[in-house]
Order: sequence, then structure tokens, then C-alpha cells
Amino acid sequence: MLVAESLRKEYGEVVALHGLELAVRAGEVFCLLGANGAGKTTTIQLFLGFIAPTSGKATIDGLDVAERPLETKSRIAYIPENVMLYPNLTGMENLRFFTTLAGRGELSDAELGEMLVRAGLARDAHPRRVGTYSKGMRQKVGIAMAMAKRAKALLLDEPTSGLDPKASNEFSGLLSRLRDDGVAILMATHDIFRSKEDGDRVGIMKHGQLVATHATADLSHADLERVYLEHMHD
Repeated sequence: MLVAESLRKEYGEVVALHGLELAVRAGEVFCLLGANGAGKTTTIQLFLGFIAPTSGKATIDGLDVAERPLETKSRIAYIPENVMLYPNLTGMENLRFFTTLAGRGELSDAELGEMLVRAGLARDAHPRRVGTYSKGMRQKVGIAMAMAKRAKALLLDEPTSGLDPKASNEFSGLLSRLRDDGVAILMATHDIFRSKEDGDRVGIMKHGQLVATHATADLSHADLERVYLEHMHD
């Protein structure tokens, strides 16, 4: 579903990504671990089409992102560290607005409400202004948007940063449901614990290179931490 082939990004003499080879299957959660500047966000931005590759290509559902940007964007949803919503609109109004932009304006309020509930947002929060929401609640609206859009792939950049343990655990449950629905999920994160809990596979990035890939089922939390720290040593 999400494939990087010899994907490279340069900024002048600085190489942000060195020939990345990566494939994330439908119904799989792949977590990218790494320090700041490791290339995680660059990878996400290349799949989103926010930046152009220097060489190589990123494909979504078999379509080249650089060559077919509109078609690839229609197949994905993106949740950044801070989901940007209109604070003076309610949760329901935000969902209605963004799903209409995504071409799903035919959905009824009842259907949108059920998506918000499935995303974990309590019904009494739907008519409240988003400006009163916690970060975790805003993330749930973002998940509902992905559901309404029928996204085949979900890209996440540090989605659990700043969430309390309860909210992080709820977010993990949402990812599990989307994975069960066949969504391919690529998540950039610093959180080793959540990578083990949420991911089917984890990749460790360093200086723009994917230096290791492991199935999370093969590692304990302690093993993953040890492997990660070993790769972080220069």
C-alpha cells in the first residue's frame, strides 16, 4: 500500500533521506523510531507530497505520489502531532466541513456522529466547540475524518506526543481498529513503548537511513529499547 523505492531527499549538501526502501502493507502498523533529524518526518512528508523527492519514488496504492498527487491524497489521511481544527466550530461541524472537502458530503449527521463515537469521542462532546477539547479529543476527530474519508492509508507524525497515559492507550485502541479495517498505518514516533504496543513492525532510523527493521512480536519492550539504544550510539 505504502512503498518507498530508493527514496532520497537532499537539501543542498545535506542528505535528509538516503535511498529509503520501505513497504507498509494494508492492515499493518509500521512505526518509525528515531531521534530528531533521523528522517522520520521527511519520510512522512514525501508520502504526503508536501515535498518532492530528489530521486526514487513514493507510491500509495501503486500510484506515484509525485506524478499523481491528487489521486494519492484522496487515498490517505494525515494526523500530525497537533490536529488543526477550527476552534470556534463544534466537533461535528469540523467533521462535516472536512469530509465535505474530501468529497464525502453525502454523509448524514447521524453517520458522522457514529464515526465520532467509533473514534472514541463521547456524544456529549459532539456539539461542543473544539476550542474546549483536549489534545486527545482533537486526535479522535482526526481519526473520525480518516474513517469518513475511507482512507486506505493513515500517516501519523508523533500523534501521542503530549498525551496522558489514558489518552495514549485510547489512541492505541483506535489504531488497532483501523488496522483491523485493512488500513495501512505509518507512524513516526519517539515512543518505544507505544511502538511495541501498536506496531506490527518497527523501523529504526538514523541520519536519514533505515538501519534496522524488526517484527514487534519478536522483541520484548526491553529488547526493543536495547536494540534502539545500540543503534543510537555513533
